[in-house]
Amino acid sequence: MDQDLRDLILAAPEKLLEDRDVMAALVGASEARAGNVVDLRGIAMQKLEERLDNLEETHRSVIAAAYENLAGTNQIHRAILELLDPLTFDDFLTALAGNVAQALRVDAVGLLLESTQSPLASTAPQLLHIVSPGTVGAYTSGGRNVSLRPVVLRQCMPQNDAVYGEAAAWVRSEALMRLDFGTGRLPGLLALGSEDPHHFKPSHGTDLLAFFASVFERTMRRWLS
Repeated sequence: MDQDLRDLILAAPEKLLEDRDVMAALVGASEARAGNVVDLRGIAMQKLEERLDNLEETHRSVIAAAYENLAGTNQIHRAILELLDPLTFDDFLTALAGNVAQALRVDAVGLLLESTQSPLASTAPQLLHIVSPGTVGAYTSGGRNVSLRPVVLRQCMPQNDAVYGEAAAWVRSEALMRLDFGTGRLPGLLALGSEDPHHFKPSHGTDLLAFFASVFERTMRRWLS
């Protein structure tokens, strides 16, 4: 064998195992020379088995992600249907604290509306908080000078009683959705809290929650008008 070719093969033998055509030629050559002590066919089969295992693992991951996404989509759809049922504002807030929270599998809900006026009168669960202008941005950013995203997933801030009330003591992670009610109106914030500190993580996708927030905005505009 040419010494240069031999040196190349010894320097990177894995390149031969990754090339199907080369392996096929080597296996054919090994069958013609039975005295060859290197089991090229066994090596080739081992590489194929490794590739198959990797492919199966990828398929399992894709299928699991698809089921998880489907389950999340169904949750959002159920929650949206619960939002559309109430005929009064009090019933709307009651549904938000009850059936909507159950559909989304969260343990607490907080709704902040920025306003310069007095709080709205309501006998519904105390999840509605009328706050001063700038509160939504300050809470969402954690007091930092950062660009505000429409949906923020994180562990709870140390002081969140103004959002969840009495439930603040045991809420450990949250999803924050900034609400835009249109031109001339101050923003709002919908907060979903969970006892599980890993229920909402920054690495999770936010597309479904962004869609839910957009529907919630449109529903709230009806009551604010």
